[in-house]
Amino acid sequence: MKSSPPAGDDARLSPPVWPALERLEPVATGKVRHLYRIDRGTLLMVASDRLSAFDVVFPEPVPGKGRVLTKLSRFWFVNTRPLAANHLLDTPPETILGEDAPPWLLTRSLVVRSLRPLPLEAVVRARLAGSAWAEYRRTGRVGGQSLPPGLALGEAFPEPLFTPSWKAPAGEHDRAVDEREYTELAGGPEAADRIRALSLRLFAHAARHAATRGIVLADTKFEFGLDERGEIVLIDEILTPDSSRYWDAALLVPGTTPPSYDKQPVRDYLENTGWDKRPPPPPLPAHLLDTLAQRYREITLRLTSPPPPHGG
Repeated sequence: MKSSPPAGDDARLSPPVWPALERLEPVATGKVRHLYRIDRGTLLMVASDRLSAFDVVFPEPVPGKGRVLTKLSRFWFVNTRPLAANHLLDTPPETILGEDAPPWLLTRSLVVRSLRPLPLEAVVRARLAGSAWAEYRRTGRVGGQSLPPGLALGEAFPEPLFTPSWKAPAGEHDRAVDEREYTELAGGPEAADRIRALSLRLFAHAARHAATRGIVLADTKFEFGLDERGEIVLIDEILTPDSSRYWDAALLVPGTTPPSYDKQPVRDYLENTGWDKRPPPPPLPAHLLDTLAQRYREITLRLTSPPPPHGG
């Protein structure tokens, strides 16, 4: 008899709950994803429905989130292959998990290369929002880079900015880094230049694609790893609403931030609770989780569907 998905997508994806994973070696558990070793050079990456905000994981799941993140990541990995090498392999998950593996598991799974991750997040920002808006109001800068005075909330920068950060281990908060720290995290000046160039190129490509769907890509983050030859490879997820800020172009008004397709509504809710951003987090209302799930589904549909007819 086939197994049934645990209620709300079990927070730990433990092998007794997901029998198809029992014969694979658990490698790592992140805030959202789980990695299982297939062989020396290959991993199975499984996305859960867990939600994290301010580097804290919440007990309440976002219905269907893991499927959405996996679908959108797969789309972007294939779409951007001409621009940057990435860790996605063309191996269907069912060849690893078995033909009788349940759809709710297969649709959350990607077969990827096993690489050495770099401890940095390659953040690209094109508009004033979130922490960038707060920093700009305080200092007139974003990521330590000077900007023209008088920019409004939601306004585009003259050019997208590369603002890397240190990817903290579990239990710690990510933080912005200066050029010296970034170069060290990247593995030297040549690697730092390569990651910066790749990130800006990927962002420009994704922003153009999103624009054809009436979507503004305000910012995103990429993660990279090294293969056995020391080559830089795009890893983790890519351009999902968990790692990107997407806006509806039709709702963009200077001086405001439009409703977003990411988890900003959760951040906004939490900011108004008085929570100190340390575990345990406050409970999240069901309507907020349902709204988030609907937004994740909508942005995935808009980005992955064929473009509208000309003039439509």
